[in-house]
Amino acid sequence: MSNKPPRIWLSNANPKAGEIVRMRALILHRMESGFRKDQDGTLIARNIVNEFEVRLDGDLLFTWNPETAIGQNPYIEFTFTARKSGELQLRWVDDEGAVTTGSSTLTLAS
Repeated sequence: MSNKPPRIWLSNANPKAGEIVRMRALILHRMESGFRKDQDGTLIARNIVNEFEVRLDGDLLFTWNPETAIGQNPYIEFTFTARKSGELQLRWVDDEGAVTTGSSTLTLAS
């Protein structure tokens, strides 16, 4: 995976309780499918992001298991209902075991 930090965007980092929040996240990753060949005709080993999860203060909020059909630099967008303040922890894992993490803070408006 790239050593560049993931890009994370929240539609509202200070929502009211019960408000729907949209989260977008993108990482830089080549996403080798295992079907491509190098210039010598040798198959390039599969290496895709196969696990993505988001936790809010340790509680699982969202999980996704991408497959080989996902393109390079995987982008994900999803919504959730804001119920509490805390740190959103994002985690991507690829076939080689490389882990990329990112975080964002969510603070409920009073």
